[in-house]
Amino acid sequence: MYKRAEITKTKKDFWTTFGQYMKPVPSAEGFRVNWQNYNTHISQVFFRMKAERGFASIGIEINHKDTEMQELVFDQFEQFKKILHGTLEEEWTWQLHSVDEYGKVTSKIEKRLEGVNVMDKDQWGRIISFLKPRIIALDEFWSNIKPAFEEL
Repeated sequence: MYKRAEITKTKKDFWTTFGQYMKPVPSAEGFRVNWQNYNTHISQVFFRMKAERGFASIGIEINHKDTEMQELVFDQFEQFKKILHGTLEEEWTWQLHSVDEYGKVTSKIEKRLEGVNVMDKDQWGRIISFLKPRIIALDEFWSNIKPAFEEL
C-alpha cells in the first residue's frame, strides 16, 4: 500500500515530467500553453487529464452548478460531435449529468486507458503516449469551435 505523501509526490513528479515533455509543443494557434492545466477560457468548461492507480483519462468536463445550463453546454458539444471525433480520430464516451467522486453533478466527454498505474514509473511513457496526442487534438478542436461557446 502506498502512503499518501508517496502518492502525492509521485503524481507531482509525473505531471512535472509530462509538462517538460509537452513544453516545446505549441498550441494549434502557435502559442505556449500549460498543457496539464489547459485553460479553455470558458467558465465551467475544463479539459481534464488524470493519471491514477488503475487508469489514465482525458476529457472535457462541464461543471455548471445549474444542471440546465450544463445540459445546454453538453448539447452544444453534441452539435460538434462529428468534428470532435474526426479530430481525435476516435470516439469518446459521453456522459450527461454523472456524479463525480465529490458528489458534484458534472457532464463529461472522455477517453480512458485502463490497466495503467501512475505509481509505476515504467508505465509513465505509456500514459504520456496516451495523453499527448489527445490533448493536442483537443486543443486543435477547441481552437476551431471555441467561438460557438463564447456566447453561452
